[in-house]
Amino acid sequence: MIWLAWRQLRTQATVAIAALAVVAALLAMTGPHLADLHSTAGRGLIQQLSPTDTTLYFVGGVAVLLVPALIGMFWGAPLVANELEAGTHRLAWNQGVTRTRWLATKLALTGLTAMVATGLISIAVTWWSSPVDQAVAAGGSDNTDNFVPRIAPAIFSARGIVPIGYAAFAFVLGVTCGIVIRRALPAMAATLATYTAALLALPLWLREHLAPPSTATVPFTHDRMANYLLDSVTHVDIGKPDVWVTAEQTLDSTGHPAHAMPSAYTNCDAIKSCIDALAQAGYQQRVTYQPAGNFWTLQWAETGIFLGLAIGLGALCVWWTRSRLT
Repeated sequence: MIWLAWRQLRTQATVAIAALAVVAALLAMTGPHLADLHSTAGRGLIQQLSPTDTTLYFVGGVAVLLVPALIGMFWGAPLVANELEAGTHRLAWNQGVTRTRWLATKLALTGLTAMVATGLISIAVTWWSSPVDQAVAAGGSDNTDNFVPRIAPAIFSARGIVPIGYAAFAFVLGVTCGIVIRRALPAMAATLATYTAALLALPLWLREHLAPPSTATVPFTHDRMANYLLDSVTHVDIGKPDVWVTAEQTLDSTGHPAHAMPSAYTNCDAIKSCIDALAQAGYQQRVTYQPAGNFWTLQWAETGIFLGLAIGLGALCVWWTRSRLT
């Protein structure tokens, strides 16, 4: 059964190995240049990146995000759905192979291959990007809005070990959709839609609660409070460039949440005078954020969540195969 599962996987595995080899070679050729540049430029590395370096930085992050989705669509969804459409699953079951062994072998071999492939590309991109991430953490992106700390949602999902959890979840999700829908193309579409929804929902509603946050209370100044709006998330500078700000709240002069602005603020006619009015009235801004030190705590917690979801979906696949498939 393992040999048969490998024969069915070998084309996809060969393509994945070739793609990984190309990516690894490209990153290996350009990575030492970034490391050398960081050793001399330090936090000024961002301003010295070439257009090629910048392109590779963003393309690498996008590639890490795309790999699990592609695995779910093209490895997971057709894995069982193709056999159900063609009726070849009955041939395997009539040759002494139990349904559970048939499915478990497919899930284990292909799933582990998917996780290894995703882990390798994530490690490579994380290594290559580390000089840029270090420069951003040191405050090197003050004049560049395109670069954010690695704990920020836009970068976090393309670093470390969490893409491995995404790959496991996306793959088993694809298999689940294929078993339930029994047709490959609709299952691929359902996999992409569900995986995308899960990947967007977690940083919006759950990730910030996976590790204890920190808070800071800062006074109003013109430099700190650009584009200020009451009770809205702004770009408040708390002196820590490597954090992920998750919430902000305006406090009045008593230290309680502010529900209205002082009259001096409503009567001002320029941003600077408005901010000065808030400062003189004793208003402050309380910022809730995830510090850089929570990066690996969040990585392990989120990876565990997606691996748990993958295990749950795998159990559902086994139950559905034994009870509902004919």
